[in-house]
Amino acid sequence: MYNSMDMINSSAVSSSIALVFIAAVITKVAWGRITADPASRNTLPHPPAVSGSSVIPLLHTLVTKGFRAMLQEQYTKFGSVFTISFLGMKTTFLVGPEVSAHFYQGPESEISHGSFLEFTVPMLGKDVGYGVDIATRTEQNRFYLDVLKPAKLRCHVAPMLQEVEKYFAKWGQQGTVDLKQELEQLLMLISARCLLGKEVREKMFGEVFSAFHELTENSLQLTSLLFPYAPTLTTRRRDRASARLSSIFAEIVRSRKSSNRVEEDVLQNLIGSKYKDGRPTTEAEGKHTSTATSTWTGARLLSHTECLEAALEEQQQIVKKHGDNIDYDTLLEMSFLHCCIKEALRMHPPAPIFLRKVHKNFTVRTREGYEYEIPKGHTIASPLVINHNIPYIYKDLDVYDPHRFGPGREEDRVGGKFTYNAFSGGRHACPGEAYAYMQVKVIWSHLLRNFELKLVSPFPRDRLAKACPRT
Repeated sequence: MYNSMDMINSSAVSSSIALVFIAAVITKVAWGRITADPASRNTLPHPPAVSGSSVIPLLHTLVTKGFRAMLQEQYTKFGSVFTISFLGMKTTFLVGPEVSAHFYQGPESEISHGSFLEFTVPMLGKDVGYGVDIATRTEQNRFYLDVLKPAKLRCHVAPMLQEVEKYFAKWGQQGTVDLKQELEQLLMLISARCLLGKEVREKMFGEVFSAFHELTENSLQLTSLLFPYAPTLTTRRRDRASARLSSIFAEIVRSRKSSNRVEEDVLQNLIGSKYKDGRPTTEAEGKHTSTATSTWTGARLLSHTECLEAALEEQQQIVKKHGDNIDYDTLLEMSFLHCCIKEALRMHPPAPIFLRKVHKNFTVRTREGYEYEIPKGHTIASPLVINHNIPYIYKDLDVYDPHRFGPGREEDRVGGKFTYNAFSGGRHACPGEAYAYMQVKVIWSHLLRNFELKLVSPFPRDRLAKACPRT
């Protein structure tokens, strides 16, 4: 599971940046030279900046080579801290763990999401997340942390296994499948069972799945991200889906409360949550995406024979020890499979970049010893597409190598606390990290044990895989 910011995919981010850059170039031509900011009164310099005519080759790299290549060029040229300035807007990129602490740990009064997540308000509702004040949001985050902690995750393993076994039983003896599509469907079934409730899984799955698909598809379009309240067809579809989901879950909550019925799912835990003042959560507050991670884990494993054999060997050892019985503790023993998932996330992070707004000047010190003042008003960015590909931390960084996270190497700890941030970190760490790993392990441990799989299309353009029963 990922927090809402993590759902923004790389194409949307790249398109957004390209759109703004193009507007900046056009405006600069029309208006002439933009007056430079006055020199800082602080003795520390501001980060080196890309501005003016230098934006044009940067934009060319973005369009021809992609977002990661564009940032990599600036990182190579300027180092771990640099600013891209256009049309009066300044975005400072912080690359590497040495300069990332304040980004992930700074207090809300000094650094926040600002208006970047405004699009989630009409998507999720005004009673949750970024539709409420920081104090209420902090308490709501406490609810999520509580229901997703390990002690409460244990009860979800059995129903997850049931859904996985039932789903893959329909694959039959052999065939070709679209892996992404299959996993998306399965993960929604697991969510319906473990998160959304028995009522959804048994009676309303088709309706809820359709509404969720419409909500996410229309909420994460470029126009919805940039202009969340514009009167467009996309926003109308989003609002219609959001209203339908709100109505469905409000009715479920009312039904449970009126009949005093208690279920074992995350929804029930949220219904029972209370604020510090004793106020219970409302129906509107009682309202996921591991598909990409599951798909990339499989695609990478099936493209690397040595890794696939190691993952199979681990499953065989666990079967010898525990038989076919899988529970929460058994999943924890799947350390190599865990590393396989983690490496897929390093190479294909769900969100290529995280953004914050600076409300108070702060200082960063680079690995080389340079110090820069990051001024109030700047947007600051933590680009995972670069942070997860730093040569002095990750060896042979373009090679899929799950062993890099294993004993004796543990490359994600080389640079300290913020070396690896697939699930964000600090104050904004995703509470669903353990749940996400758990469900991906349940799926792939079953596939590895029961099917012989191979890619039948070029990697990574298509996501087709051929499945045959494992003997």
